[in-house]
Amino acid sequence: MPTVQDFLNILQHITPEDLAEDWDNVGLLVGNPQQTVQRILLALDPSCALMDLACSGRYDLVITHHPIIFRPLRALRTDTPNGRFIARATGAGISVIACHTNFDAIEGGVSDILATALGLTRTQPLVPTSKGCDPTCGLGRIGMYPLAVSAETFLASLQQACTPPWILEAGHRPQQVMTVAVCGGSCSDLAETALCQGADVFVTAEVKHSVARWAEDAGLWILDAGHFATENPAMSIFKNRLQQQALDLGWSITVDTASQQSPLRLV
Repeated sequence: MPTVQDFLNILQHITPEDLAEDWDNVGLLVGNPQQTVQRILLALDPSCALMDLACSGRYDLVITHHPIIFRPLRALRTDTPNGRFIARATGAGISVIACHTNFDAIEGGVSDILATALGLTRTQPLVPTSKGCDPTCGLGRIGMYPLAVSAETFLASLQQACTPPWILEAGHRPQQVMTVAVCGGSCSDLAETALCQGADVFVTAEVKHSVARWAEDAGLWILDAGHFATENPAMSIFKNRLQQQALDLGWSITVDTASQQSPLRLV
């Protein structure tokens, strides 16, 4: 029967930890590497509802994109959401692994999946990694359409690619779109990078007010499609990769993806 360490080894192959940003916290955050694993639950966000599901479903391992421990803990109080999550995990013997910016950076990662869903070709990292990896690794992606499309057609493609509950726009809407930059999650700081590389539009989330104002003067069309919507489509593909790796090794295990919704909603 495989162990948590076995899955850490698999994840090191799929999403190498050295690709994570220096400020990030990835890998095994809760649990025991020698724990055996029969059932795995994947999710974008670590939440108390997710841990309730993991406990009721008798999962041994939870893998999330966003880390439950991001900054050093000064206390572990069970009257806080993170404290409750960690306490329930340890009490139920559930290990927790985070694959965050290392999953963002790989070929076939979060932004790559979004770019593929949008139908982009000739994609490459928007910010290539400086960590000596394959040149296909890095944050964000920039690619092209073989033929330019209208802004309205591109918006329809974005709706289909990640079904965002909203799309906020900043800057001038162009008549045609050919070069597209994307970065799933909160990446508005990369807007100027996208413009310098010739992007007609930059798709990301949590666009800062100052960046939106800058886009008006800089001439870049920015679309904020929401943090959850731009990242969550990657989880089902991640599940398939993990399940295939387990099958290749002859392990009979269950890998499920939790059904989550964006914590933000329109009123």
